[in-house]
Amino acid sequence: MRAFAHARAVLPDRVIDDALVVVEEGLITHVGPTRPGAVPAEAVDMRGALLLPGIVDTHSDGLETELRPRPGAEFEVGFGVSSFEGRVRAAGVTTVFHGVAFESHYRKGRTVERAHLLDAAIKERAASGHALVDHRILYRLDARDPEGLAGLDACLSDTPTPPPLVSFEDHTPGQGQYRDSAVYRRWLEGTEGISTEEAQRRVETLVAERDTRIGQREIALGRLSELAALGRARLLAHDPVTADEIDVALANGVAVAEFPTTMEAARAARERGLRVVAGAPNVLRGGSHSGNVAAAELVAAGLVDGLSSDYMPSAPLAAALLLASRESVTLPRAVALVTSGPASVAGLSDRGELVEGQRGDLAAVTMDRGWPTVRMTVTAGDVALPAGVGR
Repeated sequence: MRAFAHARAVLPDRVIDDALVVVEEGLITHVGPTRPGAVPAEAVDMRGALLLPGIVDTHSDGLETELRPRPGAEFEVGFGVSSFEGRVRAAGVTTVFHGVAFESHYRKGRTVERAHLLDAAIKERAASGHALVDHRILYRLDARDPEGLAGLDACLSDTPTPPPLVSFEDHTPGQGQYRDSAVYRRWLEGTEGISTEEAQRRVETLVAERDTRIGQREIALGRLSELAALGRARLLAHDPVTADEIDVALANGVAVAEFPTTMEAARAARERGLRVVAGAPNVLRGGSHSGNVAAAELVAAGLVDGLSSDYMPSAPLAAALLLASRESVTLPRAVALVTSGPASVAGLSDRGELVEGQRGDLAAVTMDRGWPTVRMTVTAGDVALPAGVGR
């Protein structure tokens, strides 16, 4: 049994300022006010710290940076997974969906072969019995890459419950995140240190090359639709721009609109019953680095179910508490954006709330100079140290 007393516990609909939370055998068995004389002797005194459900992150690309922090500096995949695990847990994240990209993008080091290596390493760590968080996978498919589709198909042969997340993506300049191709051109200028003219030539070459494979989009979406119907994938439409795109996605079995780039797309997704994911870094930065709709505007409009880290593990918690401090949403609603909301995005009903019967995934947080500090993270899967450790 683990008990946590004198916490400021954030429940789905309210905050208990002096709470006692008890976890037994990985499940929450009690949530309520701390009563004099009823506190277990072994309870941890939280001293008024916020006690939240563990954060659920449905889109994390941070593992890529962990494996290749500098150009040419590459680490072994197994080491990268276990190393990054520590970063996520330190950010209060207890369930993380690692983005694994099935595409050929050599500048980012993405290949189908590498995707299979990552898939295997993440699954191995998850099954090891020693993982510090619940490792899961967000399969990312380049809509115009036939090799990517074949490679992904091989990974989705089973019908697990819930089905794995699969994101249908097309980052061709002129649509989606880079619907203004000038944004992509400026990104190339900044990251590659090249002239505007050279960047523009690269954009035009990239678009021309990818346009030769535009027919693959329909093939890929059709296959993903089949997999969704078979219960082998839970589909996300990545960077939708218009209501028409949402309609196409819905017709093909898509369940989630991920990072809608416009208010129109987000409203259409909500009206049609899709879950909506926005980027936590967007909230923290005050807007999109690509010039798209601000995530905080979508939250204020009630159009967001979950905030994901995208590329920064500490962003979800900080973004949620920033929104609460600005009174854009209540504290319970803000916390839900990074806990129960993302859990529902992923089809996970067993976590994300401080409610009896839920997984005992917890994060203890204090506010220091306006920003959160994670003081402790607890997961349902925490086990004692292996024999011999600490002797």
